[in-house]
Amino acid sequence: MTLRLGDTAPDFTQQSTAGEIHFHQWLGDSWGLLFSHPKDFTPVCTTELGYTAKLKSEFDRRHVKVLAVSVDAVDSHNQWVGDIAETQGTAVNFPILADPDRKVSDLYDMIHPNANDTLTVRSVFFIDPKKKVRATITYPASTGRNFDEILRVIDSLQLTDGYSVATPVNWKDGDDVIIPASITDPAVMKSKFPKGWRELKSYLRITPQPNK
Repeated sequence: MTLRLGDTAPDFTQQSTAGEIHFHQWLGDSWGLLFSHPKDFTPVCTTELGYTAKLKSEFDRRHVKVLAVSVDAVDSHNQWVGDIAETQGTAVNFPILADPDRKVSDLYDMIHPNANDTLTVRSVFFIDPKKKVRATITYPASTGRNFDEILRVIDSLQLTDGYSVATPVNWKDGDDVIIPASITDPAVMKSKFPKGWRELKSYLRITPQPNK
């Protein structure tokens, strides 16, 4: 199954290190970040899971629930969690799904046969409170993910959902943003963007981030 932006994130029930998870019910009205790992006891994944645990307060502040998935069983996950704590200096504070039957991996198209016909790629799915897939990032198994970029994408999605703006290249929270070209009524612009704007071109208007 190939997931596209705007699709409903597939629901599932699966065991995890935090017990059985009914995915949509578990998400509730939160944002969700679902990210896959090729298998347990792999070095790159060990660093990623430790770093994700250290970012818990950042995800909490953004109302994001984090859920990892690896193709091994819960018993294996529980052993791996000990290694992560030992080597990364932090306890894993979010669930790791077991996926020995590849149910979740197949639902989310995490196995790319031309890369490896059994192991998942490093997929990241950004899911909004309506259970819609809003963004995806896919890395090969050998490349660790950039979690600064993951947080940046969440910030952009949440900002652009709440305000009539888009975020430019290399944008970070607090930077100027773009007024969409679809907004042309001067009265509407004055109402939405009371801080004013700079018009570089008729289709490229820059304004301060509205919520800062």
